[in-house]
Amino acid sequence: MAESDTINQETPVPVTLSSLSHDLEALGLSKGVNLLVHSSLSSLGWVAGGAQTVVMALNKVVGQKGTLVMPTHTGHLSEPSEWENPPVPEKWWPIIRKNLPAYDPFLSPSWGMGSIPELFRTTPGARRSFHPNASFAARGPLARFILRDKKLDFMMDDTSPLGRLYDLDAQVLLLGVGYDKNTCFHLAEYRSSWPGKITVPCAAPVAKPFRKKRTWVQFKDINFFSEDFPAIGEFLEEKGVVKVGTVGAAQVKLFPIRAAVDIAVQWMNTNRVAL
Repeated sequence: MAESDTINQETPVPVTLSSLSHDLEALGLSKGVNLLVHSSLSSLGWVAGGAQTVVMALNKVVGQKGTLVMPTHTGHLSEPSEWENPPVPEKWWPIIRKNLPAYDPFLSPSWGMGSIPELFRTTPGARRSFHPNASFAARGPLARFILRDKKLDFMMDDTSPLGRLYDLDAQVLLLGVGYDKNTCFHLAEYRSSWPGKITVPCAAPVAKPFRKKRTWVQFKDINFFSEDFPAIGEFLEEKGVVKVGTVGAAQVKLFPIRAAVDIAVQWMNTNRVAL
């Protein structure tokens, strides 16, 4: 969204650090919470200070005893033959495989996650996990525990940061985005069964801690399917699991990850058909 369009949204005044903090607290967030955030900056209206202000507000609300977590995925570091938006010519594939930089938790930019997590991963005290496709960044006393996963196969299963967040029964905040962006439903996909669920090959350029030098590595995962995530989210709301509110100009949703994953597993087992 262009900045002029953001300014022209129906918000009477600019969104500020103070107003964001107030809105987040009114939603039910408080100091000490462990919070997974999926976000859209443009949905909030015109924010004085942009992504920096949003990160500051989130850090302020969770406080020093809370841990803030955001997805910082790098889907562009993947098998080029599967790229679709846009696809690349087949004759490019071997060149890309040979030359894509290895994932670096400090250097590699996130892809398709938005400006808020991209800034958050660089903030003082933030850590980032090691998976070359599905990394998360975290800041707070439990960051090291949440990000301790160091394996390639099945990137968002129970041993991943999502699994640790489930163990902690963290809260999930959809800050101006829909359920289609909700990564914790992927954890439910590993735990559920449906016709057509299979293991698929994946690949990425990796180095430390997986290899001593940059290597194109193959690994495996399941065939994720997020098209029904909005329907699962609506079911959660019908169950009364979700708090719906407003932060800035954005509609936001807050819910506990454990209840969301457990209900999503049941929903998938019952409603998913062959993919």
